[in-house]
Amino acid sequence: MSIPDERGVIPRLLGWAEGKSDIRAVLLTSSRARPGAELDGFSDYDVILVAKDIRPYLDDESWLEAYGKVMVVYRDPVQVEYGFERFIRVTYYRDYSRIDYTIWPVGLLDKDNLTRGMKPPTCTAYIPSPPSEQEYRRAIETFFSDATYVAKALRRDDLFLAKHCLDQIMKFKYLRLMLEWLMEIENGWKLKTGAYGKGLKKLTRPELWAELESTYTGAGKEENWEALFRTIALFRKTAKEVGTKMGFAYPQELDNNVVKYLDDVRNERIP
Repeated sequence: MSIPDERGVIPRLLGWAEGKSDIRAVLLTSSRARPGAELDGFSDYDVILVAKDIRPYLDDESWLEAYGKVMVVYRDPVQVEYGFERFIRVTYYRDYSRIDYTIWPVGLLDKDNLTRGMKPPTCTAYIPSPPSEQEYRRAIETFFSDATYVAKALRRDDLFLAKHCLDQIMKFKYLRLMLEWLMEIENGWKLKTGAYGKGLKKLTRPELWAELESTYTGAGKEENWEALFRTIALFRKTAKEVGTKMGFAYPQELDNNVVKYLDDVRNERIP
């Protein structure tokens, strides 16, 4: 089965919305609304439905089947933004298309000309700003702080905690952040950073990406110790380059002290 393209998905969505008198506007957002965005069959459709009343869509979800047969749904809870309630339904269909519906109370489709006065998009949202020296330093301190938790977890043979701190916090949060800062420096702070590191491989120097790949490993204790120190080595290299280019001092003494502690824990010089 092939994944439907926009020529099949959008007309079906609009056809349904045209027949719903309480749906007053439909907005297509995110990558599929951005000129020059790299799209493929897995790119989802981020659709805002503006309804007179969101409650019927919250109480009865049969409307999700209007587009097609549903495979699975992720339900984001009701939230309040700008004084109004809204909710999201991330919906995968059996034809393999994915539509992320955001339901807003009273365009793509605009029956009341609500969007006629909207300014054209600048396509510059979500481009990060350069960090302050305090933000740079805090990212480094938090990265190394979590390294001590990895060491403790590995000594205690607590795989879940070790993997969470190493892969989720140290790598996904702070090493990814440092790599994104370096990418922005090299591109004049003009690029959007993709969610969850999306697209970062294409924008990262190949040798750095190869080092990142080497930090991922399985469940063995010793291989995770090695992964921890490889992660630190890559973070150090990247953070020093970011610091040099931003005019920030890298806290080498902090690095040295934590690495010594980690080595002492690994070699059981600490009871």
